[in-house]
Amino acid sequence: MDRPSSRRRLDAAIVVGRLQGHGSANYQFRGDQDASYYVRLLTDRGEKVLWGKDLKRAIESSSTQPRVGDIIGAQRIGREVVTITDRRRDAKGSVTSQSEHHAHRTRWRVEKVKFFADRARLARKVRDEHVDAREAVRAHPELKSTFLTVRAAEEFADRRIADPRDRERFLELVRGAMASSVKRGELLPSVQMKEKPEKASQRPPKPREDEPTR
Repeated sequence: MDRPSSRRRLDAAIVVGRLQGHGSANYQFRGDQDASYYVRLLTDRGEKVLWGKDLKRAIESSSTQPRVGDIIGAQRIGREVVTITDRRRDAKGSVTSQSEHHAHRTRWRVEKVKFFADRARLARKVRDEHVDAREAVRAHPELKSTFLTVRAAEEFADRRIADPRDRERFLELVRGAMASSVKRGELLPSVQMKEKPEKASQRPPKPREDEPTR
């Protein structure tokens, strides 16, 4: 049985290769299998075909919109529970019975390989406590919420954690978690700053009853 840590490393692995093609087909191209989706890659170890219904969504929603001929990376990013319906048919193809069961479907991320390289570089910036946060956000605005979260953790640690070693350990965990999210491409949503309400004195005075209104 795989250890959880080794399973996480396996799931985080990125299959890199030149995109040869993709599309809908019966699993393993066998007529007796259910419909699925494939991605065909030419890797440094030869041709590799990935299978999974979620691959279609991963390609269509990709931020880099890879095309045939591009060098891409395909990464398993999680699993979701789905309901599978099994149907039994007679010799004429009519359904004679059916049953349902739950299964896990792999979720994928498919991007041009530069996407993963950029995310790894940004993750190193988040993890490095010596990086100037303002400069980093100026160069990469998408990291604003991430660095604000790290800053909030630093302020919390200063107020609530007395032991310097515990404080350092806590911040290392926070930075590590944020860096891992960035590396996976899971950036925090942008923070919208609320505007301060206007003071009563700044509001225009109401017209007097004897003044005409426009």
